[in-house]
Amino acid sequence: MRATLRWAHSDLRTHRGEALFLVLATAGIVVSLLLATALFGYATNPWQRVFTQARGAHVWLHTGASADTGKLAGLDEVVESVSGPYPTASTTLAARGTRASVELRGTSERPAVGRPLVTAGHWLDPADPDGVVLETRLARALLAAPGDTVTLPGTTRTLTVLGIADSAEPRYRAGEQAGLVWAQPSAVRNPGGQVIGLRLTDPDDTDYAVQRAVTVLGAGAVTEVSTWKQARAEAQGDNRLLGQVLGLFGLGALVAAGLAVHGAIGTRIRGHLRDISVLKAIGFTPGQVVRVFLLQHLAYALLGAVAAAAVIQGLGSWIPGRLGDAVGVWQGLPGHTLVLFVVPVGAVLFIGATTGLAAWRAGRVPPVPVPRRAAPLGGRLSAAARQALGLRLPPALVLGWHRAFNRRPRSLATVARLALPLLLIVVAMSAWTTIDRFENRPEQIGLPTTLTAHASGLADDDARTLLERDPQVAAAYPGVEVAALVPGQTATIALRGVGTHQDPYPYALAEGRAAQGRDEAVAGQGLLELLDVKVGDWVRMTVGDQPQILHIVGRSLEPENAGRVISTSLDTLRENDPGLGPTLYELRLPPGADPADVADRLTDTGQGRLDIHAVPNPADGLSPLRGVVVGLIAVLALIGLIELLTAIGGTVREGERDLLALKAIGLSPRQITAITVASTACTALAAVVLGTALGTPLAHWLIDTQGSSSGIGSGIAQGPSVALLLLFGAAAVLGAATLAAVPASRAARRRLADTLSAVA
Repeated sequence: MRATLRWAHSDLRTHRGEALFLVLATAGIVVSLLLATALFGYATNPWQRVFTQARGAHVWLHTGASADTGKLAGLDEVVESVSGPYPTASTTLAARGTRASVELRGTSERPAVGRPLVTAGHWLDPADPDGVVLETRLARALLAAPGDTVTLPGTTRTLTVLGIADSAEPRYRAGEQAGLVWAQPSAVRNPGGQVIGLRLTDPDDTDYAVQRAVTVLGAGAVTEVSTWKQARAEAQGDNRLLGQVLGLFGLGALVAAGLAVHGAIGTRIRGHLRDISVLKAIGFTPGQVVRVFLLQHLAYALLGAVAAAAVIQGLGSWIPGRLGDAVGVWQGLPGHTLVLFVVPVGAVLFIGATTGLAAWRAGRVPPVPVPRRAAPLGGRLSAAARQALGLRLPPALVLGWHRAFNRRPRSLATVARLALPLLLIVVAMSAWTTIDRFENRPEQIGLPTTLTAHASGLADDDARTLLERDPQVAAAYPGVEVAALVPGQTATIALRGVGTHQDPYPYALAEGRAAQGRDEAVAGQGLLELLDVKVGDWVRMTVGDQPQILHIVGRSLEPENAGRVISTSLDTLRENDPGLGPTLYELRLPPGADPADVADRLTDTGQGRLDIHAVPNPADGLSPLRGVVVGLIAVLALIGLIELLTAIGGTVREGERDLLALKAIGLSPRQITAITVASTACTALAAVVLGTALGTPLAHWLIDTQGSSSGIGSGIAQGPSVALLLLFGAAAVLGAATLAAVPASRAARRRLADTLSAVA
């Protein structure tokens, strides 16, 4: 045991840098995997907790005010209990200069099904008829707290916030989903409809239950349907995306680290064959030799894994933003302790498995050193190398290229191990540039407009004149958006008519063409998947009791409503309903315009008749990804550095046997150094080319797959620019050459006696 520890200690002193990098890389990998687990738990647990405690309704049906919802009580074979009906009115609330579209819902008592969970303040008080309770996200958007007063723009009414509550229904999203406001029935003046919640006996029968309910009430009576599945998916949203990114890169980095450790041990074994033979000659068994390497690298991995687990457990909740919140929630879940143990142990065992495979070769080294070959297999110059020397190319460059690839299986393995972290870095860079595309070029991903204006009390011509009069409004597209029932009446989608035939709305198309003729429309990926249709098909939907048949001629990128949007021109909708008028205006601003200034100016100009909202950008929820990408690139760079140091060490040791021959033919130490540097640079260049060639299409596929699953649709991926990829490749190659220069220079200046002993 003492000899084993002395050997391990000596090896540690010789390879301190490599040991440090292994510890840091393992810590980074385990941190990524633990954060991914925390984000997955954070994405599902809060909504599930609220849904369970609130006895959430599996289906919410919005109907007209005259619908006979009492008929739903007869669906006792699928409906366990009913919540409502409650009168509703769509309006706008304003507080501290911020406005939000809301659904004012009248209820005198807190319902037993879909029961809001009050988190601040208290529930409605009959003694305060103008008191309201706000849904949590809506309250956050309005910066409202219990005791504050909110106003209804365009009226003299004010409401007092009595409390804030969590709800399992779809939460407020600016421009997409109205926020929930619970109020006394007397506060809901001029209700435009009613809403009823259904708690089902079997949640898996949601589609069937919706179908039955719509059939009983009549398709014309139902204006909107929302289900618990939609609410859960929206609640998970960006947190699940962050978890998927972290998990994917964490697993990829774990594989890269395992391969790097395997290569490092294999290279070290080849460089210490004499020492291993001596160990066996003095009594070490093959098992003891294997254990030396295995336990040493397991100790490195264990140290990194324990450090990562300690950091996440102790400081994880202090991480700013969503990651810190996710860790805080995750630490309170029942399975947290088990996961905190299993993930680091799994990472250590994986690294141990790859270490054991490489260390097993050390156990097979014979106790009597075998003389090395005078020249390595494949050591003769190839025809291409001889021809290159005949063309008077620099000998150092030709011999370096030959040394890098003269042992084909080993050289290809080195290139593949080094290419893997580089490939993942290219994928991470693609994720960064895609986020940048969302932020800086939103028109390319389906957001050509920046603001949405809702006009009240203004004719179409007057509203457009008022909007286009602003010097920073480049275009105002009139439009209308209504909820439509899909065929089968199991869900609602957004039917949007924006722009006219003379001034069409500039949709971002990923497939097909723009809608130009009668009854032509473009649809989002989410809608195509929901209806199981494709571009070129005709679809039928129902708006109230009126059918609408449209021909899908293109697929548009739709960041809103999970892509469940079908869009046509306002003129097309008017052909079916001549009395239909625009209810909103999509405003396109010129580059450099400040949306907040334009919104304030239009609000003042409209004198209370214009309600201006910013168009939500998915990039607003993806900002934490930037920090994640930077951290992942750092971890992958550490793994790549480990593999690069291994490759350099192997190249230097392989070159020791050629040192005498190179000096004999007249090469100076500087030229011999250049051979090793050129060999390392050629290996790095091959890895960069391979990593970039594979990483770019892989990144596009991964990002577009995520876009399709979220409903936005494929076509959102944006790879790094050619200039950035060239800069990345040049930095990797120059960095490899720089790292190789010092050990190569030392080896080239070794004494002849040392060289003779090395090759003996």
